[in-house]
Amino acid sequence: MGFADFFCFEAIIPELKATDRNGAIAELVSALDKAGRLGKGNCQGITKAMIKREKEASTGMGKGIAVPHVKHQAVKDVTAAIGCSSAGIDFSALDKQPVYSVILLISPTDNPDKHLQTMEHVFKCLQKEKFRKFLRQSQTAEQIEGLLRESDDYLLL
Repeated sequence: MGFADFFCFEAIIPELKATDRNGAIAELVSALDKAGRLGKGNCQGITKAMIKREKEASTGMGKGIAVPHVKHQAVKDVTAAIGCSSAGIDFSALDKQPVYSVILLISPTDNPDKHLQTMEHVFKCLQKEKFRKFLRQSQTAEQIEGLLRESDDYLLL
């Protein structure tokens, strides 16, 4: 499995407009909606579910990364978006540091194995300092897409 298997490259936001956690989540869910990944009329419900899940336990894993994720019946397959913030966003991360890269995942409710496989791939990449560094340095959607595709080929891992 690689990023190309689940990632919506049309939903890359190289510089999030949002300055807070809920705004960043809403912006990324909206990007997936605009790319046609959520089904008609599901954007608001998915955003609410994502924020509710985030309030239960922060997905700010530290080292400048957050991975908000939720299972939702509106999606038929795992889909993901990514947004970056040069200013940093408070996600109540484990290390209490701002988040600069947000990878948002939405999985169908009826395929927990694929959800876990996807999360495993994302976390495996995010554990690599080189991957996090290049992600934070990327300034365009094309650079971010290139990094994700290269990581699928294990060139950076």
